[in-house]
Amino acid sequence: MNSQNTYTRGVLLCLLATVSWGAMFPLMDSTLQHIDPFTFTVMRYTIAGAMFLVFLRMREGREGLRLKGERIGLAWLFGTAGFAGFQFLVFFGQDLIGARGALNASIMMATMPMMGFLVNWVMKKVVPPKFSLVFIAMSFVGTILVVSNGDIGSLIASPKEAGADALLLFAALCWVVYTSGASYFPTWSPIKYTAITTVLGLASATVITAVILAAGGVPVPTAGAVGTILPQLAYMSVIAGFVGVLGWNFGNRYLGPLNGVLFMDVVPVTAFVISALTGVVPAGVQIVGASLTAAALVFNNLYLRRIAKAAPAAATAPAAPAAAPAPAASGPSAGSSSGTASGTASGSGSASAPAPVGSGTRS
Repeated sequence: MNSQNTYTRGVLLCLLATVSWGAMFPLMDSTLQHIDPFTFTVMRYTIAGAMFLVFLRMREGREGLRLKGERIGLAWLFGTAGFAGFQFLVFFGQDLIGARGALNASIMMATMPMMGFLVNWVMKKVVPPKFSLVFIAMSFVGTILVVSNGDIGSLIASPKEAGADALLLFAALCWVVYTSGASYFPTWSPIKYTAITTVLGLASATVITAVILAAGGVPVPTAGAVGTILPQLAYMSVIAGFVGVLGWNFGNRYLGPLNGVLFMDVVPVTAFVISALTGVVPAGVQIVGASLTAAALVFNNLYLRRIAKAAPAAATAPAAPAAAPAPAASGPSAGSSSGTASGTASGSGSASAPAPVGSGTRS
Protein backbone atom coordinates (compact mmCIF):
# COMPACT_ATOMS: atom_id res chain seq x y z
CA MET A 1 0.00 0.00 0.00
CA ASN A 2 1.55 3.32 -1.01
CA SER A 3 1.72 6.31 1.33
CA GLN A 4 -1.19 8.17 -0.29
CA ASN A 5 -3.50 5.16 0.02
CA THR A 6 -2.39 4.66 3.62
CA TYR A 7 -3.12 8.30 4.46
CA THR A 8 -6.53 8.20 2.75
CA ARG A 9 -7.47 5.02 4.53
CA GLY A 10 -6.41 6.49 7.87
CA VAL A 11 -8.49 9.62 7.30
CA LEU A 12 -11.59 7.62 6.35
CA LEU A 13 -11.25 5.28 9.34
CA CYS A 14 -10.79 8.15 11.82
CA LEU A 15 -13.78 9.93 10.30
CA LEU A 16 -15.86 6.76 10.56
CA ALA A 17 -14.98 6.46 14.24
CA THR A 18 -15.55 10.06 15.28
CA VAL A 19 -18.75 10.51 13.29
CA SER A 20 -20.14 7.32 14.84
CA TRP A 21 -19.27 8.63 18.31
CA GLY A 22 -20.71 12.08 17.64
CA ALA A 23 -24.01 10.56 16.53
CA MET A 24 -24.40 8.47 19.67
CA PHE A 25 -25.09 11.46 21.96
CA PRO A 26 -28.21 12.74 20.16
CA LEU A 27 -29.27 9.11 19.76
CA MET A 28 -29.09 8.63 23.52
CA ASP A 29 -31.62 11.42 24.05
CA SER A 30 -34.39 9.17 22.75
CA THR A 31 -32.93 6.06 24.36
CA LEU A 32 -32.90 7.56 27.85
CA GLN A 33 -36.64 8.20 27.61
CA HIS A 34 -37.22 4.45 27.78
CA ILE A 35 -34.36 2.94 29.77
CA ASP A 36 -31.87 4.00 32.44
CA PRO A 37 -28.22 4.58 31.46
CA PHE A 38 -26.92 1.86 33.79
CA THR A 39 -28.90 -1.05 32.40
CA PHE A 40 -28.33 0.19 28.87
CA THR A 41 -24.55 0.30 29.40
CA VAL A 42 -24.51 -3.29 30.65
CA MET A 43 -26.57 -4.45 27.67
CA ARG A 44 -24.42 -2.50 25.23
CA TYR A 45 -21.09 -3.82 26.44
CA THR A 46 -22.31 -7.35 26.85
CA ILE A 47 -22.73 -7.32 23.07
CA ALA A 48 -19.63 -5.27 22.24
CA GLY A 49 -17.47 -7.19 24.74
CA ALA A 50 -18.47 -10.52 23.20
CA MET A 51 -17.61 -9.18 19.75
CA PHE A 52 -14.19 -8.03 20.92
CA LEU A 53 -13.44 -11.38 22.54
CA VAL A 54 -14.35 -13.21 19.34
CA PHE A 55 -12.24 -10.80 17.31
CA LEU A 56 -9.31 -11.23 19.71
CA ARG A 57 -9.58 -15.03 19.46
CA MET A 58 -9.60 -14.78 15.66
CA ARG A 59 -6.58 -12.44 15.53
CA GLU A 60 -4.38 -13.86 18.30
CA GLY A 61 -5.71 -17.33 19.00
CA ARG A 62 -5.76 -18.79 22.50
CA GLU A 63 -2.62 -16.88 23.42
CA GLY A 64 -4.57 -13.65 23.18
CA LEU A 65 -6.98 -14.87 25.87
CA ARG A 66 -4.25 -16.09 28.21
CA LEU A 67 -3.87 -13.92 31.32
CA LYS A 68 -1.56 -15.97 33.52
CA GLY A 69 1.04 -13.76 35.16
CA GLU A 70 -0.66 -10.57 33.99
CA ARG A 71 -1.72 -7.67 36.24
CA ILE A 72 -5.40 -8.49 36.19
CA GLY A 73 -6.21 -6.22 39.13
CA LEU A 74 -4.78 -3.21 37.31
CA ALA A 75 -6.60 -4.15 34.11
CA TRP A 76 -9.83 -4.43 36.12
CA LEU A 77 -9.23 -0.98 37.64
CA PHE A 78 -8.73 0.66 34.23
CA GLY A 79 -11.67 -1.28 32.76
CA THR A 80 -13.89 -0.13 35.62
CA ALA A 81 -12.83 3.48 35.07
CA GLY A 82 -13.69 3.23 31.38
CA PHE A 83 -16.80 1.11 31.28
CA ALA A 84 -18.41 1.82 34.64
CA GLY A 85 -16.96 5.28 35.31
CA PHE A 86 -17.14 6.90 31.90
CA GLN A 87 -20.11 5.07 30.41
CA PHE A 88 -22.34 5.39 33.47
CA LEU A 89 -21.53 9.00 34.26
CA VAL A 90 -21.59 10.44 30.75
CA PHE A 91 -25.08 9.17 29.96
CA PHE A 92 -26.38 9.75 33.49
CA GLY A 93 -25.15 13.35 33.29
CA GLN A 94 -26.67 13.73 29.84
CA ASP A 95 -29.99 12.41 31.18
CA LEU A 96 -29.96 14.88 34.09
CA ILE A 97 -29.31 17.85 31.80
CA GLY A 98 -32.12 17.02 29.40
CA ALA A 99 -32.51 18.45 25.89
CA ARG A 100 -29.08 20.06 25.63
CA GLY A 101 -27.34 17.13 27.31
CA ALA A 102 -26.07 15.77 23.99
CA LEU A 103 -24.29 19.06 23.22
CA ASN A 104 -22.66 19.22 26.64
CA ALA A 105 -21.60 15.57 26.59
CA SER A 106 -20.12 15.76 23.11
CA ILE A 107 -18.00 18.84 23.83
CA MET A 108 -16.39 16.95 26.70
CA MET A 109 -15.06 14.50 24.13
CA ALA A 110 -13.00 17.23 22.47
CA THR A 111 -11.37 18.11 25.80
CA MET A 112 -10.00 14.60 26.30
CA PRO A 113 -6.71 15.10 24.41
CA MET A 114 -6.00 18.22 26.45
CA MET A 115 -7.04 16.50 29.66
CA GLY A 116 -4.62 13.73 28.76
CA PHE A 117 -1.72 16.11 29.40
CA LEU A 118 -2.93 16.67 32.95
CA VAL A 119 -3.40 12.94 33.57
CA ASN A 120 0.10 12.18 32.26
CA TRP A 121 1.42 14.96 34.48
CA VAL A 122 -0.08 13.24 37.54
CA MET A 123 0.40 9.58 36.58
CA LYS A 124 3.75 9.71 34.78
CA LYS A 125 5.26 13.01 35.94
CA VAL A 126 5.44 14.26 32.32
CA VAL A 127 5.19 18.04 32.60
CA PRO A 128 3.30 19.60 29.66
CA PRO A 129 5.17 22.24 27.64
CA LYS A 130 4.34 25.74 28.87
CA PHE A 131 2.20 26.74 25.90
CA SER A 132 0.23 23.49 26.13
CA LEU A 133 -0.99 24.70 29.52
CA VAL A 134 -2.34 27.81 27.78
CA PHE A 135 -4.16 25.69 25.22
CA ILE A 136 -5.55 23.45 27.97
CA ALA A 137 -7.01 26.52 29.67
CA MET A 138 -8.36 27.73 26.32
CA SER A 139 -10.03 24.36 25.76
CA PHE A 140 -11.82 24.48 29.08
CA VAL A 141 -12.94 28.08 28.59
CA GLY A 142 -14.64 26.93 25.39
CA THR A 143 -16.24 24.04 27.26
CA ILE A 144 -17.60 26.38 29.94
CA LEU A 145 -19.15 28.59 27.25
CA VAL A 146 -20.95 25.55 25.80
CA VAL A 147 -22.27 24.12 29.07
CA SER A 148 -23.31 27.52 30.47
CA ASN A 149 -24.69 28.84 27.18
CA GLY A 150 -22.56 31.92 27.73
CA ASP A 151 -24.04 32.65 31.16
CA ILE A 152 -21.26 31.54 33.49
CA GLY A 153 -23.20 32.80 36.50
CA SER A 154 -25.86 30.16 35.79
CA LEU A 155 -23.41 27.46 36.85
CA ILE A 156 -23.53 28.92 40.35
CA ALA A 157 -27.22 29.82 40.31
CA SER A 158 -28.24 26.33 39.18
CA PRO A 159 -26.15 23.83 41.17
CA LYS A 160 -28.14 20.87 39.86
CA GLU A 161 -27.14 21.57 36.26
CA ALA A 162 -23.61 22.42 37.32
CA GLY A 163 -23.46 19.07 39.12
CA ALA A 164 -24.58 17.25 35.98
CA ASP A 165 -21.91 19.03 33.94
CA ALA A 166 -19.36 18.10 36.59
CA LEU A 167 -20.39 14.46 36.12
CA LEU A 168 -19.69 14.78 32.39
CA LEU A 169 -16.28 16.28 33.07
CA PHE A 170 -15.43 13.54 35.55
CA ALA A 171 -16.66 10.96 33.04
CA ALA A 172 -14.24 12.35 30.45
CA LEU A 173 -11.46 12.13 33.04
CA CYS A 174 -12.33 8.46 33.66
CA TRP A 175 -11.94 7.71 29.96
CA VAL A 176 -8.61 9.51 29.75
CA VAL A 177 -7.36 7.45 32.71
CA TYR A 178 -8.58 4.30 30.98
CA THR A 179 -6.85 5.32 27.77
CA SER A 180 -3.58 6.05 29.56
CA GLY A 181 -3.82 2.63 31.19
CA ALA A 182 -2.86 0.96 27.92
CA SER A 183 0.76 2.03 28.46
CA TYR A 184 0.92 -0.21 31.55
CA PHE A 185 0.41 -3.26 29.32
CA PRO A 186 3.10 -2.84 26.65
CA THR A 187 2.97 -6.50 25.58
CA TRP A 188 -0.78 -6.39 24.89
CA SER A 189 -2.08 -5.52 21.46
CA PRO A 190 -4.72 -2.75 21.19
CA ILE A 191 -7.37 -5.40 20.57
CA LYS A 192 -6.36 -7.40 23.65
CA TYR A 193 -6.37 -4.35 25.90
CA THR A 194 -9.80 -3.36 24.63
CA ALA A 195 -11.31 -6.85 24.89
CA ILE A 196 -9.94 -7.74 28.32
CA THR A 197 -10.69 -4.40 29.95
CA THR A 198 -14.18 -4.35 28.42
CA VAL A 199 -15.01 -7.70 30.01
CA LEU A 200 -13.47 -6.78 33.38
CA GLY A 201 -15.13 -3.37 33.39
CA LEU A 202 -18.43 -4.98 32.41
CA ALA A 203 -18.24 -7.16 35.54
CA SER A 204 -18.05 -4.01 37.69
CA ALA A 205 -20.80 -2.31 35.72
CA THR A 206 -23.08 -5.34 36.12
CA VAL A 207 -22.62 -5.48 39.91
CA ILE A 208 -23.18 -1.73 40.29
CA THR A 209 -26.30 -1.87 38.10
CA ALA A 210 -27.70 -4.82 40.06
CA VAL A 211 -27.28 -2.89 43.31
CA ILE A 212 -28.96 0.21 41.85
CA LEU A 213 -31.89 -1.83 40.53
CA ALA A 214 -32.28 -3.77 43.80
CA ALA A 215 -32.24 -0.56 45.82
CA GLY A 216 -34.92 0.97 43.59
CA GLY A 217 -32.62 3.73 42.36
CA VAL A 218 -34.03 3.21 38.87
CA PRO A 219 -36.98 1.09 37.72
CA VAL A 220 -36.35 -2.31 36.19
CA PRO A 221 -36.84 -1.88 32.42
CA THR A 222 -39.91 -3.57 30.97
CA ALA A 223 -39.77 -5.91 28.01
CA GLY A 224 -41.56 -3.27 25.97
CA ALA A 225 -38.97 -0.64 26.85
CA VAL A 226 -36.14 -2.97 25.85
CA GLY A 227 -37.87 -3.74 22.57
CA THR A 228 -38.27 -0.04 21.83
CA ILE A 229 -34.54 0.71 22.17
CA LEU A 230 -33.23 -2.29 20.21
CA PRO A 231 -32.27 -0.16 17.15
CA GLN A 232 -30.32 2.24 19.38
CA LEU A 233 -28.75 -0.69 21.20
CA ALA A 234 -27.61 -2.20 17.91
CA TYR A 235 -26.07 1.08 16.78
CA MET A 236 -24.33 1.79 20.08
CA SER A 237 -22.99 -1.76 20.41
CA VAL A 238 -22.02 -2.66 16.87
CA ILE A 239 -21.34 0.67 15.12
CA ALA A 240 -20.10 3.05 17.83
CA GLY A 241 -18.86 0.39 20.23
CA PHE A 242 -17.15 -2.09 17.89
CA VAL A 243 -16.71 -0.70 14.37
CA GLY A 244 -15.89 2.78 15.66
CA VAL A 245 -13.24 1.44 18.03
CA LEU A 246 -11.54 -0.61 15.34
CA GLY A 247 -11.71 2.30 12.91
CA TRP A 248 -10.06 4.56 15.47
CA ASN A 249 -7.32 2.07 16.33
CA PHE A 250 -6.37 1.30 12.75
CA GLY A 251 -6.86 4.89 11.57
CA ASN A 252 -4.39 6.11 14.17
CA ARG A 253 -1.99 3.35 13.18
CA TYR A 254 -2.00 4.71 9.61
CA LEU A 255 -1.94 8.43 10.49
CA GLY A 256 -0.11 8.51 13.82
CA PRO A 257 -1.56 9.89 17.09
CA LEU A 258 -0.67 13.53 16.36
CA ASN A 259 -2.78 13.42 13.19
CA GLY A 260 -5.49 11.14 14.54
CA VAL A 261 -6.21 13.25 17.62
CA LEU A 262 -7.36 16.16 15.46
CA PHE A 263 -10.39 14.12 14.40
CA MET A 264 -11.76 14.39 17.95
CA ASP A 265 -13.13 17.77 16.84
CA VAL A 266 -15.50 15.86 14.57
CA VAL A 267 -17.37 14.44 17.59
CA PRO A 268 -19.01 17.67 18.84
CA VAL A 269 -19.50 18.93 15.27
CA THR A 270 -21.47 15.77 14.43
CA ALA A 271 -23.48 16.00 17.63
CA PHE A 272 -24.27 19.70 17.07
CA VAL A 273 -25.43 19.08 13.48
CA ILE A 274 -27.63 16.10 14.37
CA SER A 275 -29.07 17.94 17.39
CA ALA A 276 -29.91 20.93 15.19
CA LEU A 277 -31.67 18.66 12.68
CA THR A 278 -33.75 17.17 15.51
CA GLY A 279 -34.78 20.57 16.85
CA VAL A 280 -32.16 21.31 19.51
CA VAL A 281 -30.33 24.22 17.85
CA PRO A 282 -27.06 25.28 19.52
CA ALA A 283 -26.92 28.93 20.57
CA GLY A 284 -24.38 31.20 18.92
CA VAL A 285 -22.24 31.36 22.06
CA GLN A 286 -22.20 27.57 22.25
CA ILE A 287 -20.87 27.40 18.70
CA VAL A 288 -18.20 29.95 19.67
CA GLY A 289 -17.29 27.84 22.69
CA ALA A 290 -17.05 24.65 20.65
CA SER A 291 -14.89 26.48 18.10
CA LEU A 292 -12.61 27.71 20.88
CA THR A 293 -12.16 24.18 22.20
CA ALA A 294 -11.47 22.88 18.68
CA ALA A 295 -8.98 25.67 18.02
CA ALA A 296 -7.13 24.84 21.25
CA LEU A 297 -6.71 21.26 20.07
CA VAL A 298 -5.44 22.34 16.64
CA PHE A 299 -3.05 25.00 18.01
CA ASN A 300 -1.63 22.61 20.57
CA ASN A 301 -1.14 20.00 17.86
CA LEU A 302 0.82 22.49 15.74
CA TYR A 303 2.85 23.47 18.79
CA LEU A 304 3.77 19.84 19.54
CA ARG A 305 4.83 19.34 15.94
CA ARG A 306 7.10 22.36 16.20
CA ILE A 307 8.69 20.99 19.37
CA ALA A 308 9.12 17.54 17.84
CA LYS A 309 10.71 19.05 14.74
CA ALA A 310 13.13 21.16 16.79
CA ALA A 311 14.24 18.29 19.04
CA PRO A 312 16.24 16.33 16.38
CA ALA A 313 17.92 19.56 15.26
CA ALA A 314 19.03 20.24 18.83
CA ALA A 315 20.27 16.67 19.22
CA THR A 316 22.38 16.79 16.02
CA ALA A 317 23.85 20.26 16.61
CA PRO A 318 27.69 20.23 16.84
CA ALA A 319 29.00 20.05 20.37
CA ALA A 320 30.51 23.25 21.77
CA PRO A 321 34.23 23.35 22.66
CA ALA A 322 34.96 22.08 26.16
CA ALA A 323 36.51 25.43 27.06
CA ALA A 324 33.32 27.32 26.38
CA PRO A 325 31.24 27.01 29.59
CA ALA A 326 28.13 28.87 28.48
CA PRO A 327 27.29 26.76 25.39
CA ALA A 328 28.19 23.58 27.26
CA ALA A 329 25.67 24.43 29.93
CA SER A 330 22.91 24.45 27.33
CA GLY A 331 23.38 20.74 26.60
CA PRO A 332 21.25 19.38 29.47
CA SER A 333 18.63 21.96 28.71
CA ALA A 334 18.36 20.76 25.14
CA GLY A 335 18.18 17.18 26.27
CA SER A 336 15.47 17.99 28.75
CA SER A 337 13.51 19.82 26.11
CA SER A 338 13.70 16.88 23.77
CA GLY A 339 12.59 14.52 26.46
CA THR A 340 9.65 16.68 27.36
CA ALA A 341 8.57 17.00 23.78
CA SER A 342 8.69 13.31 23.08
CA GLY A 343 7.06 12.45 26.36
CA THR A 344 4.30 14.92 25.83
CA ALA A 345 3.67 13.83 22.29
CA SER A 346 3.35 10.23 23.34
CA GLY A 347 1.18 11.23 26.24
CA SER A 348 -1.06 13.18 23.97
CA GLY A 349 -1.42 10.23 21.72
CA SER A 350 -2.25 7.85 24.50
CA ALA A 351 -5.05 9.95 25.80
CA SER A 352 -6.59 11.28 22.71
CA ALA A 353 -10.06 9.81 22.76
CA PRO A 354 -13.03 8.09 23.86
CA ALA A 355 -11.24 5.18 22.99
CA PRO A 356 -7.63 4.52 23.56
CA VAL A 357 -5.38 5.34 20.67
CA GLY A 358 -3.22 2.43 21.54
CA SER A 359 -5.85 0.37 23.14
CA GLY A 360 -9.40 0.56 22.06
CA THR A 361 -12.16 3.08 22.36
CA ARG A 362 -14.35 5.29 24.17
CA SER A 363 -17.34 4.30 22.95
